Amino acid sequence: MYIYRDVDMAKNITLSADDMLIKRAREKARRENTSLNQLFRNWLKKYVNRDNLGTEYDSLMEGMADARAGRKFSRDEMNAR
Repeated sequence: MYIYRDVDMAKNITLSADDMLIKRAREKARRENTSLNQLFRNWLKKYVNRDNLGTEYDSLMEGMADARAGRKFSRDEMNAR
């Protein structure tokens, strides 16, 4: 199991995409106060760790095994939105 950890050593890579797509992506990133570089790093972290999501969920549920609601909820309470 590999979990990405931030390190000071960054490597450069080259990607290619349609010019108009890159322009639109940069504009959107600017509106979101970020950069394409940061968006790609975030995506890459999620992509690499995607296989671990089930394991993380199982661990979370195990950690919450002792959590109790305190009482049983009625059908109406459980279906209320």
